[in-house]
Amino acid sequence: MKMIIAIVQDKDSNGLLSKLVDNNYRATKLASTGGFLKSGNTTFMIGTEDERVDHALKIIKDNCESRQQLIAPVTPMSGNADSYVPYPVEIQVGGAAVFVLPIEQFLQF
Repeated sequence: MKMIIAIVQDKDSNGLLSKLVDNNYRATKLASTGGFLKSGNTTFMIGTEDERVDHALKIIKDNCESRQQLIAPVTPMSGNADSYVPYPVEIQVGGAAVFVLPIEQFLQF
């Protein structure tokens, strides 16, 4: 058995959850916050049998698309302002960060 932990952008979370449920995966959905952009993410914890991991990863990949987004930089409060960029910067967001972990035991009460 494996535990899949997938961190996805909030925009992708509802579609991903629907597809997981449609394919008989049980998932726990947690609100989370990214460290770099400090924006909302959703973390999914999905427990599944070893032979279903590749299928679950395909569902995640197909439903969590990467895209470009403009962000406004935060003005530095202190420190060196030499590296401050005063105009919006285009960055890549979305996609999914996925961890697949072995599970020694699963209990349901």
